[in-house]
Amino acid sequence: MSTTLESLAPTLSVRQVLMLERVLAGEPEVVAGAGQLDRAVRWVHVAEAADVGVMLSGGEMVLTTGVLLAGDDDKQAEYIRSLHRAEASAVVLGLGRAFPTPPDVMRRAAERCGLPMVVLHRPFPFAELTEEVQARLVRRKFAAVSMSEAVRTALTGLITAGAPLQRMLDEIAHHSGCPVVVTNLAHRVLATAGERSAVEDVLRDWERIARQAGGSEGDGWIRAELGGRGERWGQIMLCGYRGDTATGRLLADRAAESLVLHRMLGGTSAHTWEEQSAQSLLTDLVSGVVPARQLLPRARAAGLPVNRRTFVPLVVRDGDPAELDRVLRLLGLPGIVAELADGATAVLLSLARDQDATVLTANFAARLSRTVVAAADPRTAWDDVPAGMREARHVADAVASGALDLPAVVRLKDVHLRGLVRLLRDDPHVQSFAERELDGLLCGAGDDLLAVLRTYLGTGRNKSRTAQLHHVSRPALYRRLEAIQGRLGVDLDDFEQAASVHIALLAHDAQQA
Repeated sequence: MSTTLESLAPTLSVRQVLMLERVLAGEPEVVAGAGQLDRAVRWVHVAEAADVGVMLSGGEMVLTTGVLLAGDDDKQAEYIRSLHRAEASAVVLGLGRAFPTPPDVMRRAAERCGLPMVVLHRPFPFAELTEEVQARLVRRKFAAVSMSEAVRTALTGLITAGAPLQRMLDEIAHHSGCPVVVTNLAHRVLATAGERSAVEDVLRDWERIARQAGGSEGDGWIRAELGGRGERWGQIMLCGYRGDTATGRLLADRAAESLVLHRMLGGTSAHTWEEQSAQSLLTDLVSGVVPARQLLPRARAAGLPVNRRTFVPLVVRDGDPAELDRVLRLLGLPGIVAELADGATAVLLSLARDQDATVLTANFAARLSRTVVAAADPRTAWDDVPAGMREARHVADAVASGALDLPAVVRLKDVHLRGLVRLLRDDPHVQSFAERELDGLLCGAGDDLLAVLRTYLGTGRNKSRTAQLHHVSRPALYRRLEAIQGRLGVDLDDFEQAASVHIALLAHDAQQA
């Protein structure tokens, strides 16, 4: 946390007041409540009456000489109790004629109440202390308000510029100097910002933090609700904020206001933020850029069970993420869903070790219509999940061109040559081979013939099936096949030549995809 931000705290603590030069000149001694010195001082008030509490509203540091309390133990005890009931932050007693030494009655009463009691061994005018503390408090409150407006202005500017959620959170983390976490009502993490190592530390312990989500903000955990129009849908949390609690709460409130406005103006919803969170996690898993071990806290914080589980990576072609998520919930399968590029949707199932992954994957696929479900072999180690996600993506890519007669769940063993060609599609030699073999059909006029060739080879050179699929007569198909052979200079009845053309066509389709 930066010193600049700490200096913006709109209050002083009892400890900070006692460290002021003028107070140190009075030789202060804490005689009770030493464990409560971090209490906030909202104001300084001079009072001698025993019923001083009726004049306070809470947070005051009360200065007294005790002149009206000397010689009366009951009044001394009631004075302390009255301050405690009024939630005063501390009492400072100037030693002198009324009390040459710290009064034991007041000290014991303050200790019982947990009220910091300080005695000044050297007298000095209370007015000087009052003036200095009040001036500091006013300056700090003004600075806090200015900081709040600066944050509001910065976030409003980002909203106006159409900045994404992550950019908003990065700005909030910059101002707070600590990790920032956005969750839904179930305390599942939707987004984070801040220094990576600090965020990872928070997420690593997120289960405990989430259980204590309603706890005290005194340890730097500052929360603000997200919602509007009578509906709550999440919260933003400053994790380990090291500045003044009041300043942190002000910052969190400003952040919450901006995030709600961002959602309203952007036409997004809390559910969309959940989708973005899942998409970020699964995209990182598929890419392999971020080590799996670093992604584990994010997965756990997002609500995915990760301890002693079997993970099933899936990629669904032409699937609706909302439908896939609905099917998961219907079947009671824990998992996360996210849309990837090129019309593919990634699904990561997290199953108990005693569940049959093959059967449950088949049940999931059976609930979907007109989609291709590509699956990798189940993984029992989290570190193996990225490789599994890439395998499922590879299988999905291999069948993207619409291979015929595939099972409901397609695995690596089902894509055969097509899968190999997909892996080699970026090789210049393969690209050159495909161009050379298909040159006669790659002009615009050959598109229809290319489609016929694709079907003919995909059906195992079944002419009846090819004619049926293209809605043409057998004689018309024969004429097209003759045209194809003439353009390519091959004999499709020859197995080796047909295989060569088939491989070239698979490579061409893979490159086009």
